[in-house]
Amino acid sequence: MRIVVKVGTSTLAHKTGNLNIKRVEELCKVLSDLKNAGHEIVLVSSGAIGMGLGKLSISTRPEDIPTKQAAAAVGQCELMYIYDKLFSEYNHTVAQILLTGDDVKNEERHLNFQNTVSRLLELGALPVINENDSIATDEIVIGDNDTLGAIVAQSVEADLVVILTDINGLYTSDPRHDTGAELISVVEKIDDSIMALAGDSGSGLGTGGMKTKISAAEIAVSAGIDLVITNGQNPSVLYDIVDGKAFVGTKFKA
Repeated sequence: MRIVVKVGTSTLAHKTGNLNIKRVEELCKVLSDLKNAGHEIVLVSSGAIGMGLGKLSISTRPEDIPTKQAAAAVGQCELMYIYDKLFSEYNHTVAQILLTGDDVKNEERHLNFQNTVSRLLELGALPVINENDSIATDEIVIGDNDTLGAIVAQSVEADLVVILTDINGLYTSDPRHDTGAELISVVEKIDDSIMALAGDSGSGLGTGGMKTKISAAEIAVSAGIDLVITNGQNPSVLYDIVDGKAFVGTKFKA
């Protein structure tokens, strides 16, 4: 099975902004084990800007683009150092690919990306993909890594996309404000009623939250790929998802 796993900053880091070492180590262990079982893994990882801010001793998220880009340039080095170190412990080689919107929209560049990932997987490497935040501008930005994960899955003809985040999945309402909210385990079709559950951009589940994840699900399922949203607090949930066992989360069926 070819699997794209997207991991968000909230999964990689503590609320302090510092790396959640225990969780990242567990994630790399599980992904390595899945590779050992014969699966092909592509990791779409957030976290570069957050790590860069920590390395640069910047305590609050900057508003200006140059500072964000500088933080991304510093943080991406740290992020790949950690992945390289942890995956190497399980004898797996990682490869870094940084994308912008142009790499997706331009036919030739997109084909080059597809060929590179395909060859890396043939060689047994584990591609780690992120948006190229150090040079991306509003004109060439993909937007968010949920969308990036779905685009990557479509590009490499994956069998499954798993989005690891800080919430169990899609609920009937925002569980952070409604104690009666119920988790939706399976979505057979993404229609207006499902889109409405994401909330608008100003809500707790808006832009950067559930809204982008449902949009990513639309991209994946339209390409014939199942997409799962689940809590990344326990990376071992990936075993149950891949094995088709019951798990806590939401599955969008292709």
